[in-house]
Amino acid sequence: MNRNINPAELRQWLEQAGDTQILDVRKKADFDLDPKMLPGARWLDPAEVAEWSADLSGDATIVVYCVHGHAVSNAVVDHLRGRGLNACLIDGGIEAWKEAGGKTV
Repeated sequence: MNRNINPAELRQWLEQAGDTQILDVRKKADFDLDPKMLPGARWLDPAEVAEWSADLSGDATIVVYCVHGHAVSNAVVDHLRGRGLNACLIDGGIEAWKEAGGKTV
């Protein structure tokens, strides 16, 4: 999978894909302001990526997002890819997902 995925591609991917993990890696302050997430996502503190990344499955495609898809999610994807994991980020983050009509819970 490419490093970036846009919301429309992600929607199609989720309809067809098998094992996918969706990780909300917004900073805690940003998450606390708006705790809505993509369906099936789980929030993980990006400051602790070195700790929690060891528990991720190497078999799954990992999709991460932050607020706008810039520094935070890029740093997390760099770390995950450095560990040999198949990780990508949502272009534009959760804001682009919502603007494209993506559901949140």
